[in-house]
Amino acid sequence: MQISTTASAAPVSDARLAEILANPGFGNYFTDHMFRVEWTPEAGWHDARIEPYGPLSLDPATAVLHYAQETFEGMKAYRHADGSIWSFRPDQNAARMVRSSHRLALPVLEADDFVQAVDALVSADQRWVPDASEGEKSLYLRPFMFASEAFLGVRPSQHVTFMVIASPAGAYFKGGVKPVSLWLSEEYTRAGRGGMGAAKTGGNYASSLVAQQEAIAQGCDQVVFLDGQEGTYVEELGGMNLYFVHADGHIVTPQTGTILEGITRASIIELAGKLGHRVEERKFSIQEWKDGVAGGEITEIFACGTAAVVTPVGELRWSGGTLASPPAGDVAATLRQQLVDIQFGRADDAFGWMHRIV
Repeated sequence: MQISTTASAAPVSDARLAEILANPGFGNYFTDHMFRVEWTPEAGWHDARIEPYGPLSLDPATAVLHYAQETFEGMKAYRHADGSIWSFRPDQNAARMVRSSHRLALPVLEADDFVQAVDALVSADQRWVPDASEGEKSLYLRPFMFASEAFLGVRPSQHVTFMVIASPAGAYFKGGVKPVSLWLSEEYTRAGRGGMGAAKTGGNYASSLVAQQEAIAQGCDQVVFLDGQEGTYVEELGGMNLYFVHADGHIVTPQTGTILEGITRASIIELAGKLGHRVEERKFSIQEWKDGVAGGEITEIFACGTAAVVTPVGELRWSGGTLASPPAGDVAATLRQQLVDIQFGRADDAFGWMHRIV
């Protein structure tokens, strides 16, 4: 892509930026610029540009507001000790957006263009990437694509916009990693066979919110979804994938198809294999979870995602019962440390996962 740049006339001052980076939280502040490119059937992708961050002007009939035709990604940029800036497996985010676009009947943005767009924004706003010495702070990146045509007919949009915005993010766990408590949703499901569960689209997250509300009302951090067909098999959390470590060292994670194929999930599978763990991707029932913990066969349970990386599971609750997980073990902690060390440049990247931006 040929990308034009219009610099912000009012960038955040260095003093204010230092205040923001000292305690960024998550999704609270946004960088000085954003990336945008548009698509039509006649022109394809065109008018790629870096421009000042600001509100969008949308017609009330804009298609995404009515039919939810949109996809997004979540990824991070990391500053290493030498000042260089890197992203983690951006080609995989690009490939997943291609799959999501096919499912949502959106035009495909080629992987090279996706990576170029992300790199361009990070390069323009590189001063927003936190210092490497500040714990696990990073620059969170949100590429997204939406139906931007003003039209109320039910069909794929004839005007589509792809954008990238960025927001500095603090460490997910302040004061150390903490186990999460889970609520088992027995009423709501997130996706079914042939649905959009494997696409990264806002509708999947919207469908999880009422169950997440229920989890919070029950004093839990996250919700566990079962399959939509039989209500028997564990799928995923509201925004994380699950792993079950067994006494002989092998690990089971629910198979994909109706759940999101997480980039962190895939990386954990590869790392675990390198560490000598056999990893099974298969159907895993809620009863197998309960029996495995009760009988000592399951020795560790953890979840993973872009934000938290890896977190142990402390307890499972459901209507009429609770099940304490085994104490947090070494497998999750080792996998988490190895992955974080690769991302921040503290360990050798034997897998070739890191992509240098600056």
